[in-house]
Amino acid sequence: MAVAPAVTNLRLLHISSSAVVPKQCPAPSSVQLVGRSSSSRRFKPPLRAALQTSVVLREEGESGGGAATLRELCRGHVPDHVLSRAEGIGYVMPTDVQSQALPVLLSGRDCVIHAQTGSGKTLAYLLLVFSAVKAQRSAVQALIVVPTRELGMQVRILMIILEKSSCTVMALLDGGMLRRHKSWLKAEPPSIVVATIASLCQMLDKQIFKLDALEVLVIDEVDFLFNSSKQVSSLKKILTSYSSSSKRQTVFASASIPQHKRFVYDCIQQKWTKRDVVHVHVNAIKPLPSCLQHKFVVCTKKLKHAVLLSLLHSDAPKSAIVFVGEQSEKSKKAGNGPSTVLLVDFLKTSYRGSSDVLLLEEDMNFNSRAASLSELREGEGYLLVATDIAARGVDLPETTHIYNFDLPRTAVDYLHRAGRTGRKPFSDEKCNVTSIITLEERFVLQRYENELMFNCEEVII
Repeated sequence: MAVAPAVTNLRLLHISSSAVVPKQCPAPSSVQLVGRSSSSRRFKPPLRAALQTSVVLREEGESGGGAATLRELCRGHVPDHVLSRAEGIGYVMPTDVQSQALPVLLSGRDCVIHAQTGSGKTLAYLLLVFSAVKAQRSAVQALIVVPTRELGMQVRILMIILEKSSCTVMALLDGGMLRRHKSWLKAEPPSIVVATIASLCQMLDKQIFKLDALEVLVIDEVDFLFNSSKQVSSLKKILTSYSSSSKRQTVFASASIPQHKRFVYDCIQQKWTKRDVVHVHVNAIKPLPSCLQHKFVVCTKKLKHAVLLSLLHSDAPKSAIVFVGEQSEKSKKAGNGPSTVLLVDFLKTSYRGSSDVLLLEEDMNFNSRAASLSELREGEGYLLVATDIAARGVDLPETTHIYNFDLPRTAVDYLHRAGRTGRKPFSDEKCNVTSIITLEERFVLQRYENELMFNCEEVII
């Protein structure tokens, strides 16, 4: 496994509350010290020295520093059997974000983890959770809030792989299972809860369980949740009413946090976090992984199906995701079938590739969506047709090609769709993101290129 070269050119900035903290480096005498956190109950001496420095930011093109292993970063904090299991499934060397975030997280500081898709943010905050939870304590000690059931199931599966003996994990991802979860909570509260906001608030509003003993609160895909008009008020209640930031460690994670400096300021002012929250921003200059190759094809709407089929036959992807826009209300009222279903039917009859054609969209019931994800992970190759429900956090590392059958609505949506590929941090394998657009949409794609700083090559078919 490749080891990233050491960082050779760093610059210091005198910022205290939204700082990117270096990995276990000594505090230079000329650097302003950052105030110590009130949540330093898990501070260990080597980490204290590292966290009292000012900011260290990576310059463009720089990669992870040092050759410390994941075990060395976590020693004395994360249980040995968890680290052994992590090593057993390939997590030996830390990624850039893990190298920078873990010293912050394991010190007890609140943290905003802001790094590219597929960079290892989930493992970083899960290692924190395992360091904080005490198995012998009968109470909910860690809460992980996710935007979709799919991401929740994925997080839960990884947690069970890493720690399946001493910690109990409850997944509150489906409101229809409330009764069963209620009985479980009364009999024996789980140590860790992974939940979507709707299901979680059902439980909290009915006072089926409380967060009095909460040690760690993680909000994954935080920008998505704050931008959801249906969920933002409930999210704020979780952050301020059901538990207090002064009594817990709070972690926000996402690959995209627009106006991130303003967001960190709001975290402090709204008391979502403590005042010394740390902003770990990795690869700030390059929002997208460098292994991605971006392409586009211009055609009329009527030719989109034929163009996609031609691309699939020429690319011959082993595993790919085709993203389709959600059906408009006007189309629904007209009695038209969902474009996802129509595309799946077309591919099943026309595509001659070896991959199974699968569907994942919001309107599918929970069991059908779970079955699709299970089939994706167990199969050798797949062609998944999906709406943006699959764009947030879903980890399918074997995906080599992304096709935007419909152009995403925003640059952030493009980033997250593209981020479903290129999810092997230490691999040099090139992955492809191809958008099928009309001539009128070319300027929109150019705007995304400028905002996300990538170049898109035109493909002529």
